[in-house]
Amino acid sequence: MSFPHPENRFAPDALSAWDGRGAVLLHERNDDRYAMFLERAHPTTPAQAEQGDEVAAIAGSVSRRLAVPAPAGLLRLQDRAAARKEQLCREARDFPGALPSRTMQAATATVRELAHHQPDTLIRGDLSARNILAGPREPWLAVDPKGWVGDRAYGCGTLTKSRSVVLAAQGDLARGIDRTLDAFTSAAELDRERARRWAQLSAVQAAMEPNVLDSSRSLTS
Repeated sequence: MSFPHPENRFAPDALSAWDGRGAVLLHERNDDRYAMFLERAHPTTPAQAEQGDEVAAIAGSVSRRLAVPAPAGLLRLQDRAAARKEQLCREARDFPGALPSRTMQAATATVRELAHHQPDTLIRGDLSARNILAGPREPWLAVDPKGWVGDRAYGCGTLTKSRSVVLAAQGDLARGIDRTLDAFTSAAELDRERARRWAQLSAVQAAMEPNVLDSSRSLTS
């Protein structure tokens, strides 16, 4: 069961569309109560079971398996494009000089060039290692989907952010991010540059949040 929230509304629809392909099975649903009866998965995440680039490769493989035509009526990422652009412009005004101008311009260009036209593909939405669990039928299964429609490369942003602390602790964050991009896009069969641009946009948005700017600066370049 989950609390009522717009982003939880379409999780049952996503799980129904996947029907166990790369995600936990949905046995029953009660939308009025935001309740689902799901296949049991093990509490082990890729980050707990694997090391290094294999974590990103697992996430990429799961992303590829979840790529199916989206059911009608789900939230479309392209519908948020105008709000994303407005947010970036507002943050640039409110925090002048917080990030280099070229960094903000690159993020804005991603919204302008990639966000407005996206495929009708069902995506998990918030892809990170903690939202993938060891499964009884398949090695790894996605859980807790957002049920969004859009570009699969979008998920690389959440993945790189979720891995950034571990990668920074290894001493070379920039190289770690490059390896993560390589492993994820290879396994997901995605265009690396497209995924990198989504990841950069996601990092900029995270960096502009209060008390996050300094720790996120390396991800945005």
